[in-house]
Amino acid sequence: MSQELSKATFLGYRRENGRVGVRNHVIILPVDDLSNAACEAVASAIPGTMALPHPYGRLQFGADLDLHFRTLIGTGANPNVAAVVVIGIENQWAQKVADGIAATGKPVSAFGIEQHGDHETIMNASRVAKEYLQWASELRREEAPLNELWVSTKCGESDTTSGCGANPTVGNAFDKMYPYGTTLLFGETSEITGGEHLVAARCRNDEVRERFMFMFDRYQELIERHKTSDLSDSQPTKGNIEGGLTTIEEKALGNIQKIGKECLVDGVLDKAEEPSGPGLWFMDSSSAAAEMVTLAAAAGYVVHFFPTGQGNIIGNPILPVIKLCANPRTVRTMSEHIDVDVSALLRREMTPDEAGDALLDCMFRTANGRLTCAEALGHREFVLTRLYESA
Repeated sequence: MSQELSKATFLGYRRENGRVGVRNHVIILPVDDLSNAACEAVASAIPGTMALPHPYGRLQFGADLDLHFRTLIGTGANPNVAAVVVIGIENQWAQKVADGIAATGKPVSAFGIEQHGDHETIMNASRVAKEYLQWASELRREEAPLNELWVSTKCGESDTTSGCGANPTVGNAFDKMYPYGTTLLFGETSEITGGEHLVAARCRNDEVRERFMFMFDRYQELIERHKTSDLSDSQPTKGNIEGGLTTIEEKALGNIQKIGKECLVDGVLDKAEEPSGPGLWFMDSSSAAAEMVTLAAAAGYVVHFFPTGQGNIIGNPILPVIKLCANPRTVRTMSEHIDVDVSALLRREMTPDEAGDALLDCMFRTANGRLTCAEALGHREFVLTRLYESA
């Protein structure tokens, strides 16, 4: 496989800023919750476009507001998006998001509802969305090398099969891609608790290690500030416990398997922050499935690996989520959600290398246009991360 990967290519859409995406979405992006209805009306009027409704955006401030803008701008800037229509209740904020997306060079327009109302806004935005959709429909895929594919990972509903099956499969695939200059991502700060020293030991240098420990300690301070002595009822989750994981430390040791054995942690990102170069990056992020995947999409990642044990149905509007599982029961009962079945690992009918190769094969097929299970089933979970309550 290593020899094949050295020459491996995929078919993607090269964007104006040089990045390559694997999808070609035209999205209708609300700045705030008040604009959801207008965005959904535009998407309904122009089939083929996609609205991304969410419940936030009003009276946020400080770092929370910065993260809100960073996530929305990053979502629109993602290479899997061809063009964007931004709608907000206030024109200034809509324009701010549009300007951030416009820095990539892709087509984007902003509309404010105040002093226009829904009807006029929907009509004008629909006209632009129709033009964008027709323009995007003529774009064609072109061949690109593996090192232009950005891949993120996050696990969900983990159990004992995750740490010894699905998660090491992701690690095997990451180890194989890492030497060829790919840009990789992992995160889930809370789910490293008890194994943070293992990640710190894998950091490329002292600077990266200090940045990682800053992010981890910041999370621990949050827990202490809210007088939470443990993560009962949250970490591990009820599903984790049913699957045999009894402590956060057990969960962490399985989680860390996703970064393989050979990769070094080359950099550390804050939430929704874009990496500055290739390598393996850690992002400080929630362990909630939809939140983490949304942040990865906002950071510019175009394919996502999602190992699951008990079974998770997560998807994302713009980032194709490839789910893999090593639990035979889950593969049997939730087969419509599983893209890669690696349960043969537990029966010793598949080697770790074969499992990693199966995941990479699915990755290339997905990058070339094949829909994931989540995409085919219409899972478009788009969940923004909040830092604190609104003003």
